[in-house]
Amino acid sequence: MKATIFAIFLLISMMLPMLMAVAPMAYAQQAPKGPWVDEVDFFVVTEDAKALDMLLKNEMQVYFRDVRDPAIFKQIKASPDLWYATSYGLYFELTFNPVGPVFPATGKLNPFAVPKIREAINYLVDRKYICDEIMAGMAVPRYTCLTPAFPDYARYADVLRDIEKKYSYNLDKAREIITGEMLKLGAELREGKWYYKGEPVTIIFLIRVEDQRRGIGDYVASQLEKLGFTVDRQYKTSREAAPIWVRGNPADGKWHIYTGGWITTIVSRDESDNFGFFYTPRGGMGPLWSAYKPSPEFDYVAGKLWARDYKTVEERDELMRKALYLSMEDSVRVWLVSQIASWPARKEVSLTYDLAAGFSGARLWPYTIRYTGKVGGTVKIASTDIFVDPVNPVAGSNWIYDHMYYDPLSDPAVMPDPFTGLYWPQRVKRAEVYALKGLPIGVTLDWVKLSFVDNITVPTDAWYDWDAAKQEIIYAPPGTTAKTKTVIYYDDNIFDMKYHDGSKFSIADIVFSYILTFDRAKPESPIYDESYVPSFEAFREYFKGFKIVSVKPLVIEYYSDALYLDAEWIAASAAGAFYPAYGLGPGPWHTIAIGWLAEADKKLAFSADKAEALKVEWMSYIAGPSLPILKGYLDKAIADKFIPYKNVMGKYVTESEALERYNNLKKWYEAKGHFLVGNGPFYLDRVDTTAKIAVIKAYREFIDTADKWLKFSKPMIPSATITAMPTITPGLSVEIPISVTFEGQPYKVADVQYVKYIITSPTTTLVGVAEPVKDGEWRIKLKSEETSMLPPGTVGVEVIVVSKLVGMPVSTTGTARVMSVTEYLMSEIAKVRAEYEAKISDLTKTVGSLGKTVDALTARIDSLTATVNMLMGVTVVALIIAIVAIVLPFVKKK
Repeated sequence: MKATIFAIFLLISMMLPMLMAVAPMAYAQQAPKGPWVDEVDFFVVTEDAKALDMLLKNEMQVYFRDVRDPAIFKQIKASPDLWYATSYGLYFELTFNPVGPVFPATGKLNPFAVPKIREAINYLVDRKYICDEIMAGMAVPRYTCLTPAFPDYARYADVLRDIEKKYSYNLDKAREIITGEMLKLGAELREGKWYYKGEPVTIIFLIRVEDQRRGIGDYVASQLEKLGFTVDRQYKTSREAAPIWVRGNPADGKWHIYTGGWITTIVSRDESDNFGFFYTPRGGMGPLWSAYKPSPEFDYVAGKLWARDYKTVEERDELMRKALYLSMEDSVRVWLVSQIASWPARKEVSLTYDLAAGFSGARLWPYTIRYTGKVGGTVKIASTDIFVDPVNPVAGSNWIYDHMYYDPLSDPAVMPDPFTGLYWPQRVKRAEVYALKGLPIGVTLDWVKLSFVDNITVPTDAWYDWDAAKQEIIYAPPGTTAKTKTVIYYDDNIFDMKYHDGSKFSIADIVFSYILTFDRAKPESPIYDESYVPSFEAFREYFKGFKIVSVKPLVIEYYSDALYLDAEWIAASAAGAFYPAYGLGPGPWHTIAIGWLAEADKKLAFSADKAEALKVEWMSYIAGPSLPILKGYLDKAIADKFIPYKNVMGKYVTESEALERYNNLKKWYEAKGHFLVGNGPFYLDRVDTTAKIAVIKAYREFIDTADKWLKFSKPMIPSATITAMPTITPGLSVEIPISVTFEGQPYKVADVQYVKYIITSPTTTLVGVAEPVKDGEWRIKLKSEETSMLPPGTVGVEVIVVSKLVGMPVSTTGTARVMSVTEYLMSEIAKVRAEYEAKISDLTKTVGSLGKTVDALTARIDSLTATVNMLMGVTVVALIIAIVAIVLPFVKKK
């Protein structure tokens, strides 16, 4: 017995150190609440070379900026300590000031007030030169607001090819058009220079310096100088340029052109609203957008697309095609290039990236960033800028440099898939989408159920509007109809969710968000904002009703005329319409309420436009003069037990609940020194706007564990190859084989949405869809009537593959030879002659080996030769008859 006990004790003693060593490792791998890491520190590095050096030395772990220097990218690829992601959603353009033709403030001429001059700039810029020489091959030409790597580009590839051909580089054409328009404006061209009222026509060009836009700006400036303009090249950072082109009044005449840059933060499956955003006041980003005045036709088309006001795919196609051509005629923006961007990180750090936005714009990166093999730790992330514009939860900064640190503070109702652009539920269990029969809507993911119905009537107890004067909800008028009805079933534990200051999420947050959406657009409201009205009116066009069906469980109904091609987007729009933290930043009602008071008293303003109009500070919740003002209004809210919109909000929040929230916020401000409170996996711990440092820390009371979103790995981007290119004969059918693979393996047919082809000749364009043969194999089948349309010579063949697993289309190109009828006839005759000559040769050899029967067989050979000649004649006649049969119907059509 003693021996047994001793043996057990000895065994335990031997194993204890091993158990102690293993246990912490197992514990460390357990997913914590909130994010995997403890802290993320953001800071600024303005040079790629320095960023690379810091990555290699492990002084930082991730670079939230795409690398555009080919030499540095080569070093990243070669390093065993680094990895990189590739994205396709960054792009550059030229933004024009459209005010004029004479600036009211200066009396100076603005040539770019004339649409034809803006349109002519498309001929002035050589996009291929920019891609090859300035972007060093890390970009592709871009002519429109449709992104080459997104699905809509594939849908309208034939239109885009026509636009690319029409607006290709042509300096002489640009000169001709611009000269004619300048003379109409009263300008004079003297000794190669343009003058207006005796002074040189000087173009003030704001050129960004942080990236290749400096080189692009210099190139465009030189091209303008070739036409006789004097160019004032003003080199500026984003921080220096933003107050002029975004926040400044364009009528002040302080700029003519700006080198714009944009990033799409998700794979956009529907870019139809880009026309409304980039060309009309609907974009609502500042005074510049208010100055946009598109033609009535373009505004109508852009508005229809903005509101998704169409009933069929064919109607959408017609609107999109019109919008593409009309946008080129408008050209308040001239698009230049879409980048192929690389984002580097150290190999011990992993994070989800987005095919559109890379690291910094990926909505999932805060949920997935981690050190391989451990929990916790601090990740240092650098970018080229931060704190560009003031941040507030209503109308604050829209810069990606600011999104990168405040997106992690909020938790949306739905989450965009980083590879497909579809939406997944985050705070939603399921959704039901009801749509009118015949509408062009599909569904992919099983959390959304799609049904088609004959009609949808909005119930009269649904919320429809807001009366700012009476401070009451306006309900849907009887007979109000909608194109879609969405029922959202939120998670059962949604009311267990806490904001960073300890306040619990409540239905009052949703109610407040609804009222605020309407109130800011009402002239009777103390927070009325004229600059917000265009974007609100666009929303009002398709919003039909909102109803809280039940609170516990939380179920809402959302009625709309807005359409998306994917039911998941319709469900996402409904789930996030009034859900706090879905928009640009976090938004619990009590944090916005203190800003509401400040704007109502005209001490601060949520938006840049209103701040400019009132001559007050653009509200910042994290730094600067806004903070003591907001602190004063927090004290006032506590003293007055303030409940905004109390007639309605009083039904959903009591004075004691309001005081509890305000006191939570007061304690938060005393501890952290800012008011930016959200519900995301990180909270904002510290900001230093002078040193340009932001520190976010793990919020361990977050409702989910860190392993929820680890399912996203490598995107399955297909490869396409034209495996053989046959010679095409007019009037005869032909097949062109295509291979579709991923990393050398066949791409499943079930995972491919479609394979499109475009065959172009100098006179004809054929567009169609290839058919599947088996996994990894597709074929283009051209009918005889289609090949008859192709002239002899060389034609281009483009194949575009759209996958269901990634939202990015891929393409490949090749050339095919179209043989003339004469060539085809002669080749067929030659084939027949060669075949029979071979038979005769074989017979002759046989005869030579049979000496005794030479004479008899010689006679038979002569007879066979005569037969061959006769057959050749018959063949020629048959071929001629066949060709005539093919050609004759087309001759009759003429």
